[in-house]
Amino acid sequence: MKHLTVIFSAMLLLAVCNCCTPTQYDLFGNIYGVVSDSETAEPVSGATVILSPGGKTKTTGNDGRFEFAELDAIQYTITVQQNNYQTNRKTVSVVAGESTEANISLTKKQ
Repeated sequence: MKHLTVIFSAMLLLAVCNCCTPTQYDLFGNIYGVVSDSETAEPVSGATVILSPGGKTKTTGNDGRFEFAELDAIQYTITVQQNNYQTNRKTVSVVAGESTEANISLTKKQ
């Protein structure tokens, strides 16, 4: 009988602990993408990618990729600048717990 009481007590303790554990929700999201040439579709390296609001800045790598992590779930404007290209902007919404793709093409200046 004592053995059953110990087992029952342990099961009850586990049940209580599991129901009282707070649920954690993702509060942040990510934006990622590739900056490419609008004519050739080749990646544009060294482009400056500016996120607004917040003013965070990234520079694209050789593969044209950029990423902003752990962003509040709101709407952002991405501005991309590179020498010899026209500046381009894109508006994206970040959803908590998700990654949003935001590929942007740049057109060469005439």
